[in-house]
Amino acid sequence: MTYLEFKDALQKFPVFSVREVEKHYPGFDSRRLVEWQQKGYIQKLRNRYYRFTDQEINEGYLFYCANEIYSPSYVSLESALSLYGFIPEGVFQITSCTTLKTNAFETPIGHFSYRSVKSDLFFGYHLQQWNDHHYAIAGPEKTILDYLYLHNEIENFEDFESLRWNAAEIVNRISMEKLDAYVNHIGSKALKSRVNHLKNYLNANT
Repeated sequence: MTYLEFKDALQKFPVFSVREVEKHYPGFDSRRLVEWQQKGYIQKLRNRYYRFTDQEINEGYLFYCANEIYSPSYVSLESALSLYGFIPEGVFQITSCTTLKTNAFETPIGHFSYRSVKSDLFFGYHLQQWNDHHYAIAGPEKTILDYLYLHNEIENFEDFESLRWNAAEIVNRISMEKLDAYVNHIGSKALKSRVNHLKNYLNANT
């Protein structure tokens, strides 16, 4: 088997795993992957996960990779806050929520960070199309709740002032009814208190 034959068989996978390779080629010699890395044909993203180096790297691809290399997960937190225009600064890592343990991976294409949430909090995301594929990303309301749930240091109105969230953009993009429904579903008094402080912040800044 040549590299071109290998690529032709697996190029439909923007990220491919050793498991996927072995499905196509039982008994595959993993030393070929080392050889092709050395030649610059492929890159190792994390243990047992690879990409073809000629794949264009853009935001959609990075979000797709985030889902694939640590699953189940969905993009959320700072990455989604930035995407929705809720925070003023750019984000230099891809942040996600997962039901697995908290983890992070430094890869040739960027840093991927994952925060663990309980399985009953693993909701509020949707599938976004990217090329012929999809990636999972939290909706605007769940993005905010994920952040507030995982940042228990946020305790009052002044804390929201220091975050410098874009109040006008949040008010324009989120459904307060959906936000409240999510809060009631989660059933955390601490989270409900933080959301009330958020509402005060939004009212004072719009």
